[in-house]
Amino acid sequence: MSMAPRTDPQSPAPHVADSHDLIRVHGARENNLKDVNIEIPKRRLTVFTGVSGSGKSSLVFDTIAAESQRLINETYSAFVQGFMPTLARPEVDVLDGLTTVITVDQQRLGADPRSTVGTATDANAMLRILFSRLGKPHIGSPKAFSFNVASISGAGAVTMERGGQTVKERRSFSITGGMCPRCEGRGSVSDLDLTQLYDDSQSLSEGAITVPGYTGGGWNSRLYSESGFFDPDKPIRKFTKKELHDFLHREPTRMKIAGINMTYEGLIPRIQRSMLAKEREGMQPHIREFVDRAVTFTTCPECDGTRLNEGARSSKIKRISIADACAMQISDLAEWVRGLDEPSVAPLLTALQQTLDSFVEIGLGYLSLDRPAGTLSGGEAQRVKMIRHLGSSLTDVTYVFDEPTIGLHPHDIQRMNDLLLRLRDKGNTVLVVEHKPETIAIADHVVDLGPGAGTAGGTVCFEGTVEGLRTGGTITGRHFDDRAAVKKTVRKPTGTLEIRGARTHNLQGVDVDIPLGVLAVVTGVAGSGKSSLVHGSIPAGEGVVSVDQAAIRGSRRSNPATYTGLLDPIRKAFAKVNGVKPALFSANSEGACPTCNGAGVIYTDLAMMAGVATTCEECEGKRFQASVLDYHLGGRDISEVLAMSVTEAEEFFGAGEAATPAAHRILTRLADVGLGYLTLGQPLTTLSGGERQRLKLATHMAEKGGVYVLDEPTAGLHLADVEQLLGLLDRLVDAGKSVIVVEHHQAVMAHADWIIDLGPGAGHDGGRLVFEGTPADLVASRSTLTGKHLATYVGS
Repeated sequence: MSMAPRTDPQSPAPHVADSHDLIRVHGARENNLKDVNIEIPKRRLTVFTGVSGSGKSSLVFDTIAAESQRLINETYSAFVQGFMPTLARPEVDVLDGLTTVITVDQQRLGADPRSTVGTATDANAMLRILFSRLGKPHIGSPKAFSFNVASISGAGAVTMERGGQTVKERRSFSITGGMCPRCEGRGSVSDLDLTQLYDDSQSLSEGAITVPGYTGGGWNSRLYSESGFFDPDKPIRKFTKKELHDFLHREPTRMKIAGINMTYEGLIPRIQRSMLAKEREGMQPHIREFVDRAVTFTTCPECDGTRLNEGARSSKIKRISIADACAMQISDLAEWVRGLDEPSVAPLLTALQQTLDSFVEIGLGYLSLDRPAGTLSGGEAQRVKMIRHLGSSLTDVTYVFDEPTIGLHPHDIQRMNDLLLRLRDKGNTVLVVEHKPETIAIADHVVDLGPGAGTAGGTVCFEGTVEGLRTGGTITGRHFDDRAAVKKTVRKPTGTLEIRGARTHNLQGVDVDIPLGVLAVVTGVAGSGKSSLVHGSIPAGEGVVSVDQAAIRGSRRSNPATYTGLLDPIRKAFAKVNGVKPALFSANSEGACPTCNGAGVIYTDLAMMAGVATTCEECEGKRFQASVLDYHLGGRDISEVLAMSVTEAEEFFGAGEAATPAAHRILTRLADVGLGYLTLGQPLTTLSGGERQRLKLATHMAEKGGVYVLDEPTAGLHLADVEQLLGLLDRLVDAGKSVIVVEHHQAVMAHADWIIDLGPGAGHDGGRLVFEGTPADLVASRSTLTGKHLATYVGS
């Protein structure tokens, strides 16, 4: 046997395949990036940090992740690409060394009423197979346990050609589904409160109908009073059964009223079609108020909210039905599945066990599989998406995370850090956009973007190790070891808000007095019941301004000026000075450039290839007709005003010829929340998560109320921005407001006048009051998880 000659083992030449250990980015110009050149090490944990709006997401998501996804999509056939979202190539000169990117972002899971935690993670699919194999009595295939599949059957004749002859055969089919027939798998049914539709003590002639748009003798009310189906002078409570049915439920009927052809329809189907079919956000305010009053959502009485029909609920394994399994806390369900010893379905049980254990490991063991996906917070949604990647055998891929610590208590952040390190240790590249120092500290490589936000950012200020960042002199470096001190003196409350026997979700009859006139912080581990206590017991309404974590909705036509209502006073000011209509100064109305319809760009659809957006030649991207730009206010036209930053516009509308108090008030609020660098006409789709959160806060600050309820206002905020937020909260309290904050950030806890700590755990292990008092008392007692972490943070 011949042996190949061996090379000298002392100096083996590196294989050419091992020379691609870097992701190289050169000349990145996406959004506010200014020709960024950077080299990111592979198979390492790299954290991208910088103030909110400095360009982190533009570099990581809109450049690196977007190009990787685009290149993968191009490997499919043109036919398949036609069904996929089209992605344009990012603005970058060179992108080298990319691997497959798996993105775990903060986008909420679909808020469709049929989507639950179980359907979003495939856990339900596995449970359905399990019950179709082991459930007693056996009722059918996995479809029989799905609340999205209705039971249907049919029969009829089919015609076919056979042996040159036309043959008719009778065929029948049936599908056994699990959907509850009453609520159609939604778990709740909506009812109209008839007392809100009409006053039954009055007649139609006296104006009995109280629905907006049906009063005052208009065509809507005349349709009923002149229909001839009932006496318009008779009180509704005296209607016969048939008259009441015609009034409320009659099918559409053609008729003539005052010589005009009209379609008569019962009041209830007419309201359902004209009002309830619309999205709530798209309704006019007075219609929305009516709908909120008149429509009640109640648990479906037939399936008791389980969404499943009686057949699906009757099949059980060890006295547990699939509805019982989905309602269990996931940590309990994992134990139940572990106790099933059935060799015939062993691979299925193993896969289900791994998925459920991943929930527990990632800190979501307190959820249940029947929890609607739309009710999860941004942080919970992000962790649910992580579950499918935890047990993955893939290596050499790039995982991209967008602030994975959002919504996490300091106790849970350590667990998240361990998961990120585990993904790296498998041989993957992990890129994390993050503000929390606890996560930045575990990075192998740090990239700090800045120095400011918006146009003042977009450059790499520092690149290197965590130790180098500490001494690098950047904003992040200077604030990295900042620690807020516990208040020496706290404000005295002016009153209390009593909450008694709170039982929303997992709360276990909580009794607590929330002090008013001070900064009160509600804290506790994720899933302990903080949001349930605050939003469930302090409903937004008279005197209460509630800022939750719901995402801002907006298209590329929306911008800070339209979202905050700032554009209205600006348009009126332009119209008044120039003696024309305000609609001319809207790019979405009469003033729009006719070529691009006010978009500023022309979109060319190229089927399965990325569409092309070119600046409109007619208006040069200004979005307005040329004639509109001839009108000026304070020497500026409307397009120049929309190109101003908030700071510049605040000065412009504050004094002089352009002084507009209504606009100036809104601009002052935007500056107060640290958005002075934003331009008024910047599309909402280009704003970062932290910027959107603060934009929403600025908008809600305009509402009249004595109590402000804020849900994690530090989400997406840099360490330096948190200081500014604390200053804003202090100004609100000093102005006589009561501020209640649900928060995990230790700087906010230390700055509080009063802390309410819930726990001790999550789910059914939480929901109890474990501490209430001042931050100093919490640190001194160290009696809870929050107390221990806060004590460590303040260094006592």
